[in-house]
Amino acid sequence: MDRWIAPGRVNLIGEHTDYNDGFVLPIALSRGVVCAVEPRADRSVRVTSAQRPGEIVEVAVDDLAAQRDRVPGWARYPLGVVHEFVRGGHPVTGVTLAVDGAVPVGAGLSSSAALCCAVTVALRDLFAPALTQRALVEIARAAENGFAGVPTGVLDQSASMLCTAGHALFLDVRAFLAADESEPVAAEQIPFDPRAEGLTLLVADTGHPHDLADGAYAERRAQCEAAAVALGVRALRDATRTDLARLADPLLRRRATHVVTENARVLAVVEQLRVGTDPKIVGALLTASHRSLREDFEVSTPALELAVAAAMDGGAHGARMVGGGFGGSVLALVAGDATERVTTRILERFAAASLPTPRVFAVEPADGARRLG
Repeated sequence: MDRWIAPGRVNLIGEHTDYNDGFVLPIALSRGVVCAVEPRADRSVRVTSAQRPGEIVEVAVDDLAAQRDRVPGWARYPLGVVHEFVRGGHPVTGVTLAVDGAVPVGAGLSSSAALCCAVTVALRDLFAPALTQRALVEIARAAENGFAGVPTGVLDQSASMLCTAGHALFLDVRAFLAADESEPVAAEQIPFDPRAEGLTLLVADTGHPHDLADGAYAERRAQCEAAAVALGVRALRDATRTDLARLADPLLRRRATHVVTENARVLAVVEQLRVGTDPKIVGALLTASHRSLREDFEVSTPALELAVAAAMDGGAHGARMVGGGFGGSVLALVAGDATERVTTRILERFAAASLPTPRVFAVEPADGARRLG
């Protein structure tokens, strides 16, 4: 069986801005989901996972929509991709999918998007080679939004598909969504190579998984939409700091404050990296992002707070929670010679608090989804 891989992602900055038509700046991880694929002629889809030994899910191509609620949650992601290809009129005669993931699940590193994107690029190569990158992102997102029931924006899928090694991906979500599928993706590759600058990007997976299919993420999204309506703007991307005072509801004002200031932070980081500014300066903006996510968007947790505080106490230039929140991981920008000290400080703090040992590992900007070998 031929194999394809799609990476997880970590968002350098730009959290909860994508579904508000804003700006994001993710990198792809070297850790990804590998999908081994073999076409079938019997119009059925067979899915297995190395993380679910002995569990086999098999559904007829023509029955995918009808069987959606009868298949386990993990299988809805790859099956959703097949469903989107069939719904788009692509000639999928059947397929065997064997997936194996190295992205920690529930860590805020987009393991589900990596799974969808690995299957998407595989089916593109096998059944629909003319599909554009934009179309691939939309298929992967539709599978996750519709079939799996997770209301994400386009950040995760775009990062997994479009990122390149040594760069962060600057994506203007509104421009991306407005473009025709035949047009080039509205994204810019921003040079970002921490190791070359003597820096390390550390991820600390707290071991407290989040689940974006639950109600908290959808609730935040609805609150942002309500704030935009109250301000009379198309999306919070169009709001300004001055506008925020017009929001009478303090909760909606806090949500909007995060989005407005986070967009500004993304643009500030992009500008600094474009002109070759020492990337450690980005650290202060990461910390400011975390403060906003904690106080304005209210998506942090005690474990995330402990990890951020420990990283900063260990000498990190900046640290923040990543992903949708309510659990998951923290990202810290540290000097290369401080990597061990920061790692040790995080582990010690979690041990002292009698919390599960977090997984702490370095990440570097990697390439997006592709065929292996």
